[in-house]
Amino acid sequence: MPAERIETDSHILVTIACLSDNYAFLLRDKATGDVALIDVPEAAPIAAELSSIGWTLSQIWLTHHHPDHIQGLSGLLADFPAPVYGAAADAHRLPDLDTALADGDHFSLGETPVHVIDVSGHTNGHIAFYAPAASAAFTADSLMALGCGRLFEGTPAQMHASLSKMAQWPDDTLICSGHEYTASNAKFALTVDPDNAALQQRARDTTQARSQNKFTVPSLMGLERATNPFLRAGDPALRAAIGMTGSTGPEVFTKVRALKDSF
Repeated sequence: MPAERIETDSHILVTIACLSDNYAFLLRDKATGDVALIDVPEAAPIAAELSSIGWTLSQIWLTHHHPDHIQGLSGLLADFPAPVYGAAADAHRLPDLDTALADGDHFSLGETPVHVIDVSGHTNGHIAFYAPAASAAFTADSLMALGCGRLFEGTPAQMHASLSKMAQWPDDTLICSGHEYTASNAKFALTVDPDNAALQQRARDTTQARSQNKFTVPSLMGLERATNPFLRAGDPALRAAIGMTGSTGPEVFTKVRALKDSF
């Protein structure tokens, strides 16, 4: 599938389809021409896009250790060498890092500041990269379009805390998540938040987009807050729909995650 591009006065964001349903991203700082690649599911489509648009890489950012996010790295580095950034807490399961990062760290892509946020839950040591000047956050398998990652290692409390951090981002933040799961996530979301008009509209929009082979990632933070059930543990209507009126946010999240796992 052709890559999709979003361009502003200061940045260019390119979304690249990889494997069967993964995404990789390129972020270009226009002031300097510096380019970051976020996650490397496979080398070929990323190399093809870089060659097509004539970009070189300045940095490679890895969100977590799962093979479908890093397995293309060695093949890509041969033709597009760049320093590799990833979580110090996950370094033993990542390719060799040039820069090991922890929650609260900051670095720059050209003139673009980047914030590192621990978003453990899907895995321990999963990080997100937030670039507010680009209105973009790279969340991989933590916050996803209409969903969140399955809890392979972390606890529901961890993931709820991670999502609560990300929920503070502005409405116009582009959520660059790791997979094209939005259609299946929408089907589940409607079972726990059935009267949500914004969700109903998003489900229709998603069906139309996918019928035209269009990406549904990235999504906007404002839309996620309005429709993503994993961000809506405090919403009275959702709580009532799953019989948890009066429960705490972490308790509601835990129930929603369990329902999704058995959906």
